Amino acid sequence: MHCEFRNTRHRDDGVVKLGEIEVPKVNHFRYLGSIIQNDGNIENDVTHRIQVGWKKWRVQQGVICDRNVPTKLKGKFYRTAIRPAMLYGSECWAVKQQQLHKMNVAK
Repeated sequence: MHCEFRNTRHRDDGVVKLGEIEVPKVNHFRYLGSIIQNDGNIENDVTHRIQVGWKKWRVQQGVICDRNVPTKLKGKFYRTAIRPAMLYGSECWAVKQQQLHKMNVAK
């Protein structure tokens, strides 16, 4: 295992084992609903959050697209059910302009 917080790069490509089982090296993994990448990029996490928002939209499409439901209630429903699903964990993102644009388009 290694830490890349220093200016000098010391890379030890050793093997990490738990007991006798070797832990494979991956480029990204999911932790508490977020996708963490080894290069520090958040592109996969942004894309995943947008997909979660669209899944919530499809599940609730009966309410959102119903003509009998008042528009004000639809807006409140969107703000309480769909938007939080899209923005979960985004408080700590250091976003680029392109990623911010993707989120705004999805919103």
